[in-house]
Amino acid sequence: MRSALPHRSSRARAGFTLIELLVVIAIISILAAILFPVFAQAREKARQASCTSNLRQIGSALYLYLQDYDERLPDRRDLKSSLPGGYMPWSNWPTSDPRGGWVIVVLEPYVKNGGIWSCPSTAGTAVGDSVQVLQRSGPQPGAPVSRYWFWRFDRPGAIPLDNLWGKTEQQAVDDLRAANNPQAGIPDGPADVEMAVDPYFPKTIPAVPAQLKGRAVHFGGRNRLFLDGHVKYFRDVRTD
Repeated sequence: MRSALPHRSSRARAGFTLIELLVVIAIISILAAILFPVFAQAREKARQASCTSNLRQIGSALYLYLQDYDERLPDRRDLKSSLPGGYMPWSNWPTSDPRGGWVIVVLEPYVKNGGIWSCPSTAGTAVGDSVQVLQRSGPQPGAPVSRYWFWRFDRPGAIPLDNLWGKTEQQAVDDLRAANNPQAGIPDGPADVEMAVDPYFPKTIPAVPAQLKGRAVHFGGRNRLFLDGHVKYFRDVRTD
């Protein structure tokens, strides 16, 4: 008696042919090539937003500090020399020491989230781990690490006009105007005074180390915290 089950072809039993598999692989490869850059860009946007949040929290902590210290900015020039590595442990660019380990020490009472001191995009990168960027807040192996720059708090000795140690907001603005330094900027008010920034290494400066030349934390620019507490992204063609 003949079976009632339908006859299956030999092709059905064989599954996908080699050509069909190659077509599927090619389609997946094309989709991956299209979507991976999109995913990478979305991930970077999320990290940039997290970085913006970090800087805003640092700005809020600084505001609370000012309330407690007669509206004067910190003056902890002693930490510029005493923190691990000392002052400016490099001989190339930058010619100042903008690292922010001292800020962690000063603002620790006003900060609840210890993870705000590094942009997520710096983790495990040449920029984030460079001696010009990374600074521990103490000699202990587990001491919190800063990877933001604070340009206006530089030298451990005398206070130049474009440094802000111990100054009020108005004095900071007035001194920066008097300094007339185009690199520091000529501010109209606190909203023009940069306090913290993502590290960056312009490709137009010969003294920048070769392995860091043109590198920045974010694609083509950086986040900046200003003295009035607002944060803004700045696009810089000198970085990739």
